[in-house]
Amino acid sequence: MAADVILDVQELCAYYRILKGDVKAVDGVTFQVRRGEILGIAGESGCGKSTLAHTLMLRKPPLKHISGKALFLGQDIMAMGAEEFRKLRLSRISIIPQYALDALSPTKKIGEFVTDLVREHGIHPDRSFFAKVEERMRFVNLDPAVLGKYPIELSGGMKQRVIMVISTILNPELVIADEITSALDVSSQRFAATLLVELREKGIIGSAIFITHDLAILYQIADRLLIMYGGHVVETGPVETIVHEPRHPYTQALLSSLPKVGVQIKDERLEGIKGTPPELLEIGPGCRFRERCPYRTKQCEQTPVTENIDPDHSIACWHYQEIGGERVG
Repeated sequence: MAADVILDVQELCAYYRILKGDVKAVDGVTFQVRRGEILGIAGESGCGKSTLAHTLMLRKPPLKHISGKALFLGQDIMAMGAEEFRKLRLSRISIIPQYALDALSPTKKIGEFVTDLVREHGIHPDRSFFAKVEERMRFVNLDPAVLGKYPIELSGGMKQRVIMVISTILNPELVIADEITSALDVSSQRFAATLLVELREKGIIGSAIFITHDLAILYQIADRLLIMYGGHVVETGPVETIVHEPRHPYTQALLSSLPKVGVQIKDERLEGIKGTPPELLEIGPGCRFRERCPYRTKQCEQTPVTENIDPDHSIACWHYQEIGGERVG
């Protein structure tokens, strides 16, 4: 693993085991997270992005790791036992969960919740520790008095910031932020997203994976983008390249569904992506976007290989050479 890579995910497969069979929500996913970067992961609902976060951090039934590796600082966290991985969580790798607003105990004050959490990691929360917590609260524009309040006394944006403080209090080297803006208003979304950047710039966290369906937010904060569809990675590259020169038909369609700055709807209507995502229960081979793709051919019934367009831009599409870097509906 290269020295600048903090997480190296190799052909990772994780399925939901249900009575009808296996839902292949993460199926052969490969990517890397570099030191000091924010990697954005985007795609429609059901594409597998949050399942990927759960595979890396939680792995609760019916989700089951099937195969593949996830090398975090050279150690395969997929092969770790629960106790061994528990020692890494929060201290070296941490998650801000999708339903962070429900993560706080309604019967405990914020300070009590923090105390119980860090004690599980062998840390004695003494006065100097809580001085650090209070400093972090001020950093995210919260009054330290919040530590003496119950979650019900806080707004959604305040609870989100509390969770971000708690998830990063031990200065983890990698943070996975899973849809942390989805339940917030627009101003709170912007604050939460830029806060993640500030935490990195202050050295409080090392690197981050930011998972969202909102490409507009990722364009503002991410260094690279990874686009998922149907449990596969379809395109990866620098944020400017993916946004301005997308080569995969799905990436192009995803971008075309977003409003453009300075363009009014009376002048140009937004195009939705025709069709629906594939059913991932026992899905067979082939490009998973083919039923919705305007470039579909017989070859698309075979699973495309991932190729590098340039050293930092990869794509899984049989016809990318025929497709220009323009948005399509």
